[in-house]
Amino acid sequence: MVDMPKADVVIVGMGWTGSICAAELAKTGLRVVGLERGGFRDTASDFPAPNVLDELKYVRRGALFQDLSRDTITFRNRPDQQALPMRRLGAFLLGDGLGGAGVHWNGQQYRFLPSDFQMRSHNTQRYGAGAIADDMTIQDWGVTYDDMEPHYDKFEYLCGTSGKAGNLNGQIQEGGNPFEAPRKREYPTPPMKMNTVQERFIQGARSLGLKPFPQPSANLSQAYTNPDGAEMQPCTYCGHCERFGCYNWSKASPLTTTLPVALRQPTFELRTGARVLRVELTPDKKHATGVVYVDGLGQEVRQPADLVLLCAFQIHNVRLMLLSGIGTPYDPATGQGQVGRNFTYQTIASTYAFIQRERFDNFAGAGALGAVVDEYNGDNFDHGPHGFIGGGYITGQNTGLRPIEQIVLPDGAPRWGRGWKEAVNTWYDRFVPILCHGGSTARRGNYVSLDPTWTDDMGQPLARVTFDFPENDEKMRGFLIARAQEIVRAMNPDATRTTRPPNPASIVPYQTTHICGGAVMGTDPSNSAVNRRLQSWDVPNVFSIGASAFPQNAGYNPTNTVGAITYWSLDGVRNYLRAPGRLVEG
Repeated sequence: MVDMPKADVVIVGMGWTGSICAAELAKTGLRVVGLERGGFRDTASDFPAPNVLDELKYVRRGALFQDLSRDTITFRNRPDQQALPMRRLGAFLLGDGLGGAGVHWNGQQYRFLPSDFQMRSHNTQRYGAGAIADDMTIQDWGVTYDDMEPHYDKFEYLCGTSGKAGNLNGQIQEGGNPFEAPRKREYPTPPMKMNTVQERFIQGARSLGLKPFPQPSANLSQAYTNPDGAEMQPCTYCGHCERFGCYNWSKASPLTTTLPVALRQPTFELRTGARVLRVELTPDKKHATGVVYVDGLGQEVRQPADLVLLCAFQIHNVRLMLLSGIGTPYDPATGQGQVGRNFTYQTIASTYAFIQRERFDNFAGAGALGAVVDEYNGDNFDHGPHGFIGGGYITGQNTGLRPIEQIVLPDGAPRWGRGWKEAVNTWYDRFVPILCHGGSTARRGNYVSLDPTWTDDMGQPLARVTFDFPENDEKMRGFLIARAQEIVRAMNPDATRTTRPPNPASIVPYQTTHICGGAVMGTDPSNSAVNRRLQSWDVPNVFSIGASAFPQNAGYNPTNTVGAITYWSLDGVRNYLRAPGRLVEG
């Protein structure tokens, strides 16, 4: 074991949450060590054009993702089943390397609704306790939208988010989302230029009385310099956002925003190739003394620190807490324990309007290029007649028209041979893709634990995910599909297609990378692993920051809330540092 000099703060994971924490804390003069399990990378050397526009390398071979031959997860639908390893990248993509999943994300940057943060109390008050199924373990976050608003604002101005406000200080704004909660100021940059796909979607949606608005985007519509001096460039609509790094400095990511700031601080040290095995605790398990990791040479290294921030991807934060003995593992049989409970995902489906007489320039896409309707999200509509709670948005979006991944044909088209080739020739770029993006409610049987059978290449138990879609969410999915199909019919298409993930839930087809929960936040230590500032109830000098803290997932993409909640948590970290050893309040 190699012992390193003690740091004030050690951060595990250098994606969005870790790089924000590193930049903010190192500015104060604290000695901060950032540990990243993957390698170093940066835009100029790793993502130059045209090399990065390689669908085979980045989509099929997953160059930016975790090596599943060394470390993966196991998956099952029910506790009475044997979990099996995910041997190929499937339903979600575990990022690897400096910047984490923040490098290969699409850049869709929504704020959650006020009711999303108070899901149990809000729905109980409006619909009665009977609206919440017996096995549903949804809970309030312990924070409100008003708590989060200034932190959303800070993250959006860090990213240069392109969009149009729909509600400025309570005043509804023409062209924005009329259902959003009040924001203090306009987006930092205007919305992206709508493509033919969005124009057709807007036409169809408006004919039904809906109110479409431009998708909030971290793919920038114009050049922007953020408050830290990071410069970004306008998006070129190259159609290579998700699963790719951005060659043009147009997509906000840790590589373009927070990491350059952190790396300029003299008190910050970055170590890549550092795979953390555990958080080390005192014998009474009430205080962390640092972490142990394996470096690029294969040797174990102990990094002592006064404060440990777990800022890895959702599944890794939860697994590290379980491996380290921080908190009580969740038991679905009794409902007791906190670490691992409330694993949630995203409930999606897609439908397509094929219109042979038109071309839509789908190839000129971007990760967050879309027009959106929000009438069916959260509690924006009366759920009483429908038998479910929650909701989602519907968007006409085009992220590109890449030849391997994004060829789409109508229902009934041949899947191979000459007939398939003729169908591709007939329908190429003659469709409007429409996505239903719904929330995910927590249920008693969906959780993360340590697998008793399967281990990684270090001999440590893999994280085991037990998950299936709740009945509530399947009803919601069906409702969203029906609303999306109404928009499709309003376009007068020649053919259509609708797709939905398998039920029972499967780890095989890609859906989203929005996995949440497992170390959820709250105000009651009996049903949360961390408090409202994301501080461990059991080990006060450990904070677990990121989507692992979400008690359930909302209908929106989670990254904007991940960024906002990191800044919120940092206020708690600063309070802790003023009086170490205690649980912070407020």
